[in-house]
Amino acid sequence: MPTNLPPDYFEVEKRYRSATSAEEKIICLQDMLSVIPKHKGTDKLRGDLRRKLSKLKASSQARKGISKRTSAYSIDKEGAGLAVLVGLSNVGKSALLATLTNADPEVANVPFTTWSPTPGMMPVENIQVQLVDTPSLNRDFVESELMDLIRRSDILLLVVDLKADPIKQLEETVDILREHRITPIHQKDQVTEVYRHTFKPIFVLVNKYDDEDMDEIFEIFQELLEGAWPLIPVSASTGRNLEELKRVVFECLDVIRVYSKAPGREPDYNAPFILKSGSTVDDFAGKVHQDFLQNLKFARVWGSAAFEGQMVGRDYVLHDGDVVELRI
Repeated sequence: MPTNLPPDYFEVEKRYRSATSAEEKIICLQDMLSVIPKHKGTDKLRGDLRRKLSKLKASSQARKGISKRTSAYSIDKEGAGLAVLVGLSNVGKSALLATLTNADPEVANVPFTTWSPTPGMMPVENIQVQLVDTPSLNRDFVESELMDLIRRSDILLLVVDLKADPIKQLEETVDILREHRITPIHQKDQVTEVYRHTFKPIFVLVNKYDDEDMDEIFEIFQELLEGAWPLIPVSASTGRNLEELKRVVFECLDVIRVYSKAPGREPDYNAPFILKSGSTVDDFAGKVHQDFLQNLKFARVWGSAAFEGQMVGRDYVLHDGDVVELRI
């Protein structure tokens, strides 16, 4: 067994061993690969995990090919990350999706308007983040596919209505998620059997924070929670604080934007490559094309480098906004 594996790896490995569905196992394998440090000592382990993941995906697709194509919950990830809106009925999830994205969900002041997930793309500066509205959570009936979609997400945006007992809404929503072993990552230390849980960053969107008249109500709500939850007060109807929401989502995704530059040409700042923070020139080369990954001799970097156009190697760590010229 390779050394220097982080504690998170062993927690996910336990979750993988106790997983009962192919979807859960796939998510666990992807999580394991994301936390393993990249060095020669882990090459064999990463190769083994990739083979398991490939076989599991192929088996799952062969077994469920027809049902996956027809399932509304079979949403392929797009953009820089996947943020999922969750909450009880009539809290304004669909209105937020319609305001923030190009999607056109049915919006009405009646319960249970949304019966299937609705995806849209939310522009955040010069990138797109996938935002998905989901059917209202109801303890009497929760579809397992909905829980699988939530587990696949990068961020959960838990929506409550500031005008209608938001504390009760928050508690009930969190209880339903916990019953399905989906736990806020900031409460991880409160869980004993961590390997049985999926931990997600969860932000509480306090909707209907329409104008200054709602400031006092929000402050009371905030004080009652005593800092237990990260809150983002927003309004789907007036657009209040929606830019702040986008900023928080981008920061939580922990990604960087890197721009490709061909020799003698200007970079295209409208089409960044999206990588995880801490990614190297080697990771970027693999994103651009396998030829660059296999044959790369060196790269030049503008932005985070000591000087503009500095020559760097494969292990150079990139930063948000860097421009990279690959040479083979």
